[in-house]
Amino acid sequence: TTRFLVEYGKTYLLRVVNAVMSLAQFFGIANHTLTVVGRDGAYLKPFDREFILVNVAQTVDILVTANKPQGLYYMAASPYSTATITSSFDSTQTTAMVEYNSYNSSQASPSFPYLPFYNDTVAAYECELNLRSLASKEHPIDVPMEIDTRLVFTVSINELDCNTSACALEYRLAASMNNISFMNPQIDILEAYYLSIKGVYTTDFPSFPPYMFDFTEEDYPEELVYSTTGTRVKVVKYNSSVELVLQTTSLVLGDYHPVHLHGYHFYVVGQGHGNFDPEKDPLEYNLVDPPEENTVGVPFSGWSALRFRADNP
Repeated sequence: TTRFLVEYGKTYLLRVVNAVMSLAQFFGIANHTLTVVGRDGAYLKPFDREFILVNVAQTVDILVTANKPQGLYYMAASPYSTATITSSFDSTQTTAMVEYNSYNSSQASPSFPYLPFYNDTVAAYECELNLRSLASKEHPIDVPMEIDTRLVFTVSINELDCNTSACALEYRLAASMNNISFMNPQIDILEAYYLSIKGVYTTDFPSFPPYMFDFTEEDYPEELVYSTTGTRVKVVKYNSSVELVLQTTSLVLGDYHPVHLHGYHFYVVGQGHGNFDPEKDPLEYNLVDPPEENTVGVPFSGWSALRFRADNP
C-alpha cells in the first residue's frame, strides 16, 4: 500500500483526480478534515468536508492539515453509482496511507475514513451544495446573464442491437443524448469541419428532447429503450451565450452521469431532482457565484443547468 509521509503541523495541497473509467468516487482521509478550495482548475470559496465526491475525469483541490496524533491513517476512495440492478455490485475500495514522520508504524492499527454507501444519493448531492466560485475582484467570474441559445439535452443509458460474438446478449448498452447515441466517424469531426469534408457529420442535433415523457418516472416508454444512432452536431453562433440543461432519465439504467464539455469551462448555475421546470427552476439559479467547471455530475433522477460563452473557435 502506497504511503505518503507528512510532518505534523504542516498543511498539504492535494489535487485529487478521478481516473476511473465510468464511476464517480467518494474520497476521504481518516480523522482528517478536507478543505475544498478548487475544482477543475478554478478556485472555490473554501469549505470543510469529511469526504468529497469526485466525478469521472474531474479534479478537486483540497487542503489537509496534519494535526492529528502521530500515526497511520488510511486515505480511501469508493465508487458511487445508482444504476446497479443487482445485489452483487462491486464496491471495492482503493486505499493508500498517510504516515506521520517519526512514527513507529510496526505497531500501527490504521484508522479508516467514513465513506458513504455506494448508492447514497443524498450524500452525493450534498457534496455539490457548497460549491461557490470566489467571484472576487482578484478572481472575477463572467456568468452570461442574457441568453442567446437555450438547449435541453436528456442523458440516458439505452440499448443497441449487438449480433456479434463479443456480446453475450442480443443488445449492448449505449449512452445517448436526446435519445441519439454517437457514432464515431472515420474522420475526426473537427478535421472534417476545418477541411470542409462532406458526409462526416450532420448539423441536425435537436435543441430539445424529440420525445417528451416523465423523464424520471420508473415506468418509461419501452419504444425509447433502443436509441437511434448518428454523428450529429449542434451548431451555435460564435461568442453567443448558451444555456444547456442536462436532464437524466430513468431509461434502462438511470444513473448519475458525468458530462464533460471539451474546450470549455462553464458555470453550473443550478441543479435539482426530478424533471426540470423551465418556469420555476431558473428562479432559483445562482448567478452570483456559481462554480466554474469543465465536468459536471448530473444528479440521478435530476438535472444540471450550465451557462457558457461559445468563444472557443
